[in-house]
Amino acid sequence: MSEKKRMITGDRPTGRLHIGHYFGSLQNRVKMQDDYDCYILVADVQALTDNFENPEKVRKNVREVVMDYLSVGIDPKKTTIYIQSMIPEVAELTVFYSNLVTIARLERNPTVKTEIAQKKEIFGESVTYGFLGYPVSQAADITALEGSIVPVGEDQLPLIEQTREIVRKFNSIYGEILIEPEAVLSNTKRIKGLDGNEKMGKSLGNAIYLSDSEEEITKKVMSAVTDPGRIKKDDPGNPNICMVSYYHNLFSTKEEVEAVCNECKAGTRGCVACKKQLAKNIIDYLAPIREKRKYYEERPELVDKILEEGTKKARQTAKETMKKVKKVMKLDYFE
Repeated sequence: MSEKKRMITGDRPTGRLHIGHYFGSLQNRVKMQDDYDCYILVADVQALTDNFENPEKVRKNVREVVMDYLSVGIDPKKTTIYIQSMIPEVAELTVFYSNLVTIARLERNPTVKTEIAQKKEIFGESVTYGFLGYPVSQAADITALEGSIVPVGEDQLPLIEQTREIVRKFNSIYGEILIEPEAVLSNTKRIKGLDGNEKMGKSLGNAIYLSDSEEEITKKVMSAVTDPGRIKKDDPGNPNICMVSYYHNLFSTKEEVEAVCNECKAGTRGCVACKKQLAKNIIDYLAPIREKRKYYEERPELVDKILEEGTKKARQTAKETMKKVKKVMKLDYFE
């Protein structure tokens, strides 16, 4: 029987995870657990590239993110969850890889260019070396753990291509020892924010979090953007430009969605009633997730144990990779 392929993915601990993460990646990770050898890193080092002045924020959210993982069904018996900064071999490998990539190549990376533009308020005109070079660090994350597949959204494909370039360059110089990973595209579209923004984001204030209380969910749904042309309750509405209708497609039954759209167009259902029904459906949908999360919130020592064991396992693999790397690079002086 052949060994399972190793899957590597992760998240930056800059805040709790929201329904965009759930539909965009978490659901898929849960499904992949039985078919792949799954590793998920909590990318605290990468989070520091644009949160370097707020380390407490990053540290605090490590456990928050892990509890979100566990609450949606990621099983620590099937998936190794570990902390990026606790794998020093990744930092060492990043240094070696930095000799194989030019600054011009990093600056051309479409994902990096987009993210630098989005973070103008943090960097101004002076981007840090750490942020510009995070694709190199990401290559080290993947290859140190011998990852062969990496699930990504389409916007992240340039990062995986950069990893593949680094691997090919390294192997051409030192010998074929590194695995060249493949990107696996998610077939799930990015979930829009409550305000209609194409992206639901922690920093945009337009997200419903997996851990939100019933009151928080209701309050957020009641503030969701609806058809701006619908002034009175009995005015015909356009569900195609209404965020409430958009979320009904995620959380309501097919029959409910059909009724919502028809009654909206006919002007027989008001936005308030529509929002109340949506809030109830979201609350019911997320209830099992909130309940499981509560279990781990009351047992922080269990969360820490899962992280500690996962990190120990991940580090052992990274050590073995680094031993091979140092041997071919002639850096195994006392072996």
